[in-house]
This record gives sequence, C-alpha cells and structure tokens, in this order.
Amino acid sequence: MTLTELRYIVTLAQERHFGRAAERCHVSQPTLSVAVKKLEDELEIPLFERSKSTVQVTPLGEKIVAQAQRVLEQSGLIYELASAGKDQLANPLRIGAIYTIGPYLFPHLVPALASAAPQMPLYIEEGMTGTLRAKLRSGELDVIIVALPFTETDVVTKPIYDEHFEVLMPASHPWVAREAIHKEDLLEERLLLLGEGHCFRDQILEACPAITQKLNSPNNTLIAEGGSLETIRHMVASKLGITVLPQSALGTDQYENAMLVSRPFVDPAPSRTVAIAWRASFPRPKAIDALAKAISQCQQPVHKKNAPS
Repeated sequence: MTLTELRYIVTLAQERHFGRAAERCHVSQPTLSVAVKKLEDELEIPLFERSKSTVQVTPLGEKIVAQAQRVLEQSGLIYELASAGKDQLANPLRIGAIYTIGPYLFPHLVPALASAAPQMPLYIEEGMTGTLRAKLRSGELDVIIVALPFTETDVVTKPIYDEHFEVLMPASHPWVAREAIHKEDLLEERLLLLGEGHCFRDQILEACPAITQKLNSPNNTLIAEGGSLETIRHMVASKLGITVLPQSALGTDQYENAMLVSRPFVDPAPSRTVAIAWRASFPRPKAIDALAKAISQCQQPVHKKNAPS
C-alpha cells in the first residue's frame, strides 16, 4: 500500500470515473486502473463497483476511502511541518475561490501577492463551495475564499470584507430614476439568477423569500437562470431582464455607451461576508497573513469606487 494508491482511490471516489480521476492524478487511465486493482487485491476486498457507465464506491470502500483521505492529510502535514522552519513564503500557496468571487478578485489579488511575496508561487482555481471544501480537506488546496456561513471540522475561517448586493439593469430601465430598490420590487421584473448549487443564489433567495415562492410556481415566467455571473451580466446588457450582483461583479464600466446601471437596495440591504478558510494544522501562518492582507488591500479601491457620490 502506497500513498499514491491512496490518492488514486480518493480521487476515483470523488470523480466516479476512471478517465477523469486519471486526468486529475496526471497519469494514464490504465495506470490508475491497475493501481486500484492492485490495492483491492492486497486488501482482498472490492472498493468499487464498476460498470460501463459509472463507478460506485462499495459500502466498505466508503470507510476505507475516508480513512485514506485522513492518511493523505496527515502525510501532507509531514511535508508542511518539515518546511515550517524555512521561509513560509517560499513554497507555493494553493488558493481556491468560489465562482462568484474568483473572477473579480484574482486579477487584483495575484499581482498584489506577487508584490508582497514575490518568492511565493501561486496556484489558483475556482469551484463550487462543496468542491473547494473537499479539496481543502484532502490537502489539494491550502486556503479557500468563500462566503459565510462556512463551517468545517478542524478548519479555521477569517472574515476579510463585507460586500453589499446591488440591482443591475439596462440603462433604459425605468428603475434608473430611483435612488434605491425595495427587495419586494424584484418580483415585478424578469429576474436572472444563477442555477442551483451556487451559494450566491441561495443568499439572494434568503434575502427575498418571496422569490422562492415565485420559483416554485408552475406558471413561473419571471425568473430565468444563467451558468455564471458573466453570462447573466451579458443577458442584462441584452435587455433580457435584471439581476442582483455583489458590488465587485457589477462591471458597469465594461460596456460602451453606459449600457448597464446599478442601484443599491433600500436598507437593510442584502450583503455577504467574504472569508478565507484553511486547515487548523496548516503550518504557514505568514502565508495566510499575507493573503488576508492582500485581499483587504484589493477591496479598498472596489469599495471606494462603489461608494455613493
């Protein structure tokens, strides 16, 4: 039994597909398949049920995969502890962010961190909260940037900044004449939302419960869904509806001829708290501090830009 084999079965259990698991592990599919079968033979039990269309983890396999993930976490800690006495900013920092934060923060964060810690290589990726949570637990990521609430055993969270939501609309929309929008007024317009699984969608629905009732209506024609905030913003620019976005994603200056306009909500306005989360055992606090400081610095221009005049 090797750590490599344990990493293979953990990845295969997550992907439920030999090809995708092999791609994530940077090996060929036959290599991964042979290694998994070798481990099953050594343990004398099947870990996976295989069919032409899918791979399922056996009940006993679920327990072994969970233990394998804990072993991988601890083995990763050995390497991290070995480098703890060295320069904490010299090793790569693997950062993940949810889709509604990453595209708007990373373009500012990467150069800010490169300036503050030029010797620290960065690996960045975006994903759903659940995916980032799993990769943080398995050690594939060192720190993730998420929206609160976020709870996980043996994981530390640190709030970094608060961000209000605003209504984004075409420049020709009659609401442009208003100074602020009531949440209940959203029900009067065609509202564009992210699809299920995005935490930002859930935050909007929580802020305005009446939208959930409209979603569940069999004759719902007032709510449409998009796959990303970028897609939704383009849909608004095409006059297909209005939407609600965090301030950092408004992007009203990215279109010619002032095609888009945003308006704040009437108080109490919906908002989110963005935080970083990392394993409590992560032995590089200086890297976490550098990241937190860089994110805070990146947000200062955003808040000034969106402050009411």
